[in-house]
Amino acid sequence: MSENKIQIFDTTLRDGEQVPGCKLNKEEKLVIARQLELLGVNVIEAGFPVSSPGDFEAVKAVGQQTKEATVCGLSRAVEEDIRVAADALQYARYPRIHTGIGTSELHVKYKLCSTQEKVMERAVAAVKLAKSFVEDVEFYAEDAGRTENEYLARICEAAIKAGAMVLNIPDTTGYCLPEEYGAKIKYLYENVKGIEKVSLSTHCHNDLGLATANSIAGVMNGARQIECTINGVGERAGNTALEEVVMILKQHPYLNLTTSVNSKLLTETSNLVSHMMRMPVQPNKAIVGANAFSHSSGIHQDGVIKHRATYEIIDPQEVGVNSSSIVLTARSGRAALAYRLQKLGYTFEKNVLDKAYASFLLVADRKKEVEDNDLHALVEQEKLVFVG
Repeated sequence: MSENKIQIFDTTLRDGEQVPGCKLNKEEKLVIARQLELLGVNVIEAGFPVSSPGDFEAVKAVGQQTKEATVCGLSRAVEEDIRVAADALQYARYPRIHTGIGTSELHVKYKLCSTQEKVMERAVAAVKLAKSFVEDVEFYAEDAGRTENEYLARICEAAIKAGAMVLNIPDTTGYCLPEEYGAKIKYLYENVKGIEKVSLSTHCHNDLGLATANSIAGVMNGARQIECTINGVGERAGNTALEEVVMILKQHPYLNLTTSVNSKLLTETSNLVSHMMRMPVQPNKAIVGANAFSHSSGIHQDGVIKHRATYEIIDPQEVGVNSSSIVLTARSGRAALAYRLQKLGYTFEKNVLDKAYASFLLVADRKKEVEDNDLHALVEQEKLVFVG
């Protein structure tokens, strides 16, 4: 694997599905998994096999269906979890068991009611057991974002010795600042023996709106896998959004980091997941929101009409959107009105356009948005003379 290639680990079917009301059945998971493989993700976390018979069957079916991507099943550092995950993944071409345990003081003391040394023993045992079933084992240190770095380094080193190939460093509660999270990844690279043999992975939650920023900070400091979901769906405030990290890396080539994702399928994939999960995408969502390439301010519209890059850093076609949208409102200027009228086949001289614009503003003040049928009616009502 290239040192500059970022592996995209999609957990829409596992962490993303944990959103209340967004449960997916086996058939729905299979549809989304096919789309994720077409999109070009490297790892599909298909579910948590021990959690229910339905999830076991879904992970099994995704494994049977998937040809190119790695198929991953989650487990706790519990023997039954790991054995069930291995059973669910038995038909996968490229199986991975993702096992781990909480490592922060809060998790060790209050959730696990244990000690750091006992937690480390459980982590090592879990990785060794998983390794007996599959070669590809990923270890997660849950709540790594709030775990003291020295202990985190020790448990990571132990996981490597036990056979882990990927170390997942989750900011489980979305607490870290980008500088903190990036520094944590850097610390591990500088202080863990054998770190050069494995990949570090980011898994960031969005409780403070920093999931994407933290993931990018992580890869800038050496992580080579990003765990994310389509549309940023996930527990509480969600996970890192796949479409955001993919396009950040694509739009900043000086980072010299790439992915295998076909960005032209992002909007299509977003719409599919939104439909299957019955989870609408907010209009102002970056990259895939309905308003991501819409312009209603007159100043912005004039700039985009003259040269798209004045107000768009991404060509909409690069994410599967046909074109930018010029939305007519009371904030729109003459350039936007002329542009939309031309799209309808109307071309006016300047003095006629001025008259049309005055009438347009009256309509726009009455409506939130002026539609094509309003423009046709305006031309007819005002008996405007046009050419073209």
